[in-house]
Amino acid sequence: MSLFTLLDYCSVLVFALTGALVASRAQLDIVGFCFFACLTAVGGGTLRDVLLDRNPVFWIDDPSYLGLACGAAFLVFFTAHLFESRYKLMLWLDAFALGIAVAAGSGVAQALDQTVPVVLVMGIITGSMGGLLRDVVSNEVPLVLKQGELYVTCALAGSTATVITGYLGMSANLMAVACTAVTFLLRAGSIAFGWRLPGYKSRPPRA
Repeated sequence: MSLFTLLDYCSVLVFALTGALVASRAQLDIVGFCFFACLTAVGGGTLRDVLLDRNPVFWIDDPSYLGLACGAAFLVFFTAHLFESRYKLMLWLDAFALGIAVAAGSGVAQALDQTVPVVLVMGIITGSMGGLLRDVVSNEVPLVLKQGELYVTCALAGSTATVITGYLGMSANLMAVACTAVTFLLRAGSIAFGWRLPGYKSRPPRA
């Protein structure tokens, strides 16, 4: 199993858990759980593969990704009631999944000898799109759009770590570790300590 395949499996599993947790908050049936789990799990990687012209798309080439996502959905369906705050659990799982997915997306693009801008964008897309689809379909404000949240910024920083470590000649494993660590630590800081970038503030028009 290649490194990028392993990263895809890990991100699919953890993102699927977050999708199923959102389904539990909406009190859906088991089919709804599986739908949200699969949508969240493969959304970002699907768009990545389509844009990079990787044929076939990873989960079509290996449908076991969908089986893994559905397994995660069943697990959450029977255990979600055990957690006091499912939203907080979802946030932390999402942060972990974001780090893994950004490493997978930026790493795949770099392995295909894409330019730096493409590597950066593929990391952001792979990490962000699954959660964005999850939140939009569940009619919640997407995490990527919540005021004060560091999200896309974390993905960009992680992708940048992939580029820098690649230029330094580090192995693919170290590149993935650096990317995941940078992304997760920034996202964790935003959740736990309120780290944020200054936002735009409109000014009244001049008379």
